Amino acid sequence: MRRAAAQDRRREGVGDHTGLRRTLGFRDLVVYGLLFIAPMAPVGVFGTLDAKSGGAVALVYLVATIAMAFTASSYAQMVRVAPQAGSVFAYARKGLGEGPGFVAGWMAMLDYLLIPAVAYLFSGIAMEALVPQVDRWVWTGIAVVVTTLLNLWGVRAAARVGFAVLAMEIVVLLVFLVSAITVLARDGAQRGWLTPLTGDSGFSTAAVLGAVSVAVLSYLGFDAIASFAEEVTGGSRQVARAVLFCLALAGVLFVAQTYLVALLEPVPSAQLAAEPARQGSAFYDAVDASVGTWLHDLVAASKAVGAAFAALAGQAAAGRLLFAMARDRRLPHVLARTDSGVPRLALLLAATVTMIAAVWAAQRDDGLDHLVSVVDIGALSAFVLLHASVIGWFVVRRMGGTPDRLRHLVVPVLGMGVLLAVIVEAAGSAQMVGVVWLGVGLIVLAVQWGRRDGLPGADR
Repeated sequence: MRRAAAQDRRREGVGDHTGLRRTLGFRDLVVYGLLFIAPMAPVGVFGTLDAKSGGAVALVYLVATIAMAFTASSYAQMVRVAPQAGSVFAYARKGLGEGPGFVAGWMAMLDYLLIPAVAYLFSGIAMEALVPQVDRWVWTGIAVVVTTLLNLWGVRAAARVGFAVLAMEIVVLLVFLVSAITVLARDGAQRGWLTPLTGDSGFSTAAVLGAVSVAVLSYLGFDAIASFAEEVTGGSRQVARAVLFCLALAGVLFVAQTYLVALLEPVPSAQLAAEPARQGSAFYDAVDASVGTWLHDLVAASKAVGAAFAALAGQAAAGRLLFAMARDRRLPHVLARTDSGVPRLALLLAATVTMIAAVWAAQRDDGLDHLVSVVDIGALSAFVLLHASVIGWFVVRRMGGTPDRLRHLVVPVLGMGVLLAVIVEAAGSAQMVGVVWLGVGLIVLAVQWGRRDGLPGADR
């Protein structure tokens, strides 16, 4: 009896320095989610999306919001089943089994480790727009160091600092919205009023879906909320509410601001596509030309700080994914150790990977596009397995009683269909990276299953 209790404690991390502390409330979850998503996330990727979609950038975000709504619904279902730090790794294990669970966590790792690198790169681009004498890779590296120190301080302390940053971002966003509407009412639009929804050079469904594969990056913070499930005081219901709330609010903000800036953009989307070096600063250039340098500088400063703190939230989520997989001995168990409730070794590993990726991308003109595409493949693949987990748990295994046909079958199937369509339209290089990463993960899984302690259920 005592031996069984000790095994249970080890699984939960009790007495093994692998326990997380419940210190976060609903507001803290929303802060982390919105920080990770970032209220002005489209600023850094607007030019890329405008070029890819042929100018239909607002439609891209509308479609992306709908696609992510299916995924948010599945997250809300599974977080109640497995309120654990591993997020999709834990959900797939419950709904599909140990092997698919590992694959889901492995693919999500590609997303969670690299998405902070994208946010750090956005911060570097914004700072370079303010201080062009200093290369963006220097600013990117500084952002990594500062936010890593805050994460090592603790999740609660980081959330408090993040709340102040989030408030600043929202104020700047409101200033931008009011200024853009004023200029459009006074001077009119540079493009047609419907072109943000239809494109400025003809409509292409394939182009829109290809851009959606990049735009979903802007939403990925909502799923990271689930990574804090073991640190929430109000239980899994709080996590589910925060996931849905953050996605809905982000969708409204993203469609509104991209619609307005697309009307202010004087450069045709075809020209942006032909000159990729202009894509990273397209949002700032449009604001500078239409409203004034003062708003350009204000948005750039807000984005520099906001993107860095989006990376802070992403790095925290990445650390918890590594922690959860290590706790279940799918990664080196040393990563499951905590110090005062903080998984510091896992956080430092995540910070090292993101530093390398972000600085590499910051030194290339096409670094942003490559990094974004690779990140999305990992996230989208993990989301497909998330939807499958809902079907597996509620419909196939019927572990939640009589399944709800809409929430447990129709929504997951629609979600998987949308995600698979987006994956098919993603860049070929990103698809190749995803296949290679999956292949490496399957090799790791095979090696683990070849050992006694890696067999499904062996550590239970």
